Amino acid sequence: MRIPVDGERSTSGVLLQPGAGARRGAVIVAHGAGNDMDTPLIASFAEGLCAAGYPALRFNFLYKEEGRSAPDRQEMLVRTWGAVFAHARQLLAGKVDSWVAAGKSMGGRVASQMAAEGLLPVDGLIFLGYPLHPANETGRLRDSHLYVIDIPMLFFAGTRDPLCSLPILRDILERLKAPKELLTIEGGDHSFHVPKALHRREEEIFSEIIGKTVEWLAEVK
Repeated sequence: MRIPVDGERSTSGVLLQPGAGARRGAVIVAHGAGNDMDTPLIASFAEGLCAAGYPALRFNFLYKEEGRSAPDRQEMLVRTWGAVFAHARQLLAGKVDSWVAAGKSMGGRVASQMAAEGLLPVDGLIFLGYPLHPANETGRLRDSHLYVIDIPMLFFAGTRDPLCSLPILRDILERLKAPKELLTIEGGDHSFHVPKALHRREEEIFSEIIGKTVEWLAEVK
């Protein structure tokens, strides 16, 4: 589908809707800085949620839609997220009672910043690899807004993620006021790729992430 964003500009989205027995909660999934909505993690995540009964919408930020490599400025990322959320609520009006924002890295960070500022009125947040700090720069944390959030949050983190020190993340989670859960992927990097020595297929890791998300969603709403 086409989703209007900014004047004459629009972006692509893919809405997956379950058949009979669809749940009343929907999930919107944003991609990270270096990928798009068709990256295997994002596509598999949305498909898995739909198979479990949850409507799932994934979308492109404008820079990816327009073939650029450098991410948009924060204000445009925010505008795009907001436009997609508004479009989804209009499309699924009367069918959905609760909304969850999910995102890979940058996509999740932007959603959480918007939620903290009251710009994204969702009922939960899912982070598919939170970019807690620049690669190996643990002195530059992106955590200040997380303490303001009061809705449930689900974090997925690889144990080898150079953008998210697990000891620091765990310490931050202990200090958050919102309900939160963390699932670690042993050996996973920022995109949950693991060393061949662990003998884990990508599909198996994605299935673990989807399974945990479905359990969490059932508890949240």
